[in-house]
Amino acid sequence: MPELPEVETVRRGLERLIVGRTITAVKILYSPMVKTGAEEFSLYLLGLQIEAMRRRGKYLIFDLGQAVLISHLRMEGKYLVFSDKDQVPDNKHFHAFFTLDNGAVLVYQDVRKFGTMELLAKAEEADYFIKKKIGPEPTKEAFKLKPFEEALLLSQKLIKPYLLEQSLVAGLGNIYVDEVLWAAKVHPERVASSLKKTEIKRLHDETIRILQLGIEKGGSTIRTYQNALGLNGTMQEYHQVYGKTGEPCARCGREIVKIQVRGRGSHFCPRCQKL
Repeated sequence: MPELPEVETVRRGLERLIVGRTITAVKILYSPMVKTGAEEFSLYLLGLQIEAMRRRGKYLIFDLGQAVLISHLRMEGKYLVFSDKDQVPDNKHFHAFFTLDNGAVLVYQDVRKFGTMELLAKAEEADYFIKKKIGPEPTKEAFKLKPFEEALLLSQKLIKPYLLEQSLVAGLGNIYVDEVLWAAKVHPERVASSLKKTEIKRLHDETIRILQLGIEKGGSTIRTYQNALGLNGTMQEYHQVYGKTGEPCARCGREIVKIQVRGRGSHFCPRCQKL
């Protein structure tokens, strides 16, 4: 958490709240999260306008004209916007403060301090994501079946960890992989090359459907996630397996079980998703 639907929801919230605003002050309290040097980062941002909010996979992109600020929320990062500095409460988990020209303050909060920020020239953005091996966006236009099928049939990796790598398709995390695998009737420990073409087609189609549904529902609120407006998402109400250990499968009634797959808790139905 957060995964692509949550990050997209944050992007849309920030787009409404901060696009067009100019950064007038920057304060970083936890410098290790800024991977391109906190002091230089803070100075460079002064006077720059936030021209657009974009997203690539699970990365937020603040478009600053000739530069981009790339932010990864990791496990529990979030952005909050306060109308003025007097509205910002004391909070030991607030690590970055961006004051804007209308007096509002954009605050980055991260309980675990795993999130990252990087400042790059816009010309370096494409290479940045190529080096990260980020796959296509999960849309019908970008996420083509044929390359996906070819990659899976040539791989001896387990399907769940492989989908989590981001190289096949961008944006899937632990929650949505479990949901996609259940919808496609594929066990999380299946070897990728063992999949039938019909199963791969279902994985492809359900990845697009479920991630788009997640965006529509504002993401899943699990533990601490809220969007940029401080609101909860509702996608958790549509989960079929994640967090439902011991409950009956919505498709066949068998009890949902949870196992560890390469260190990740994985929920599935033993009857619908046979190994």
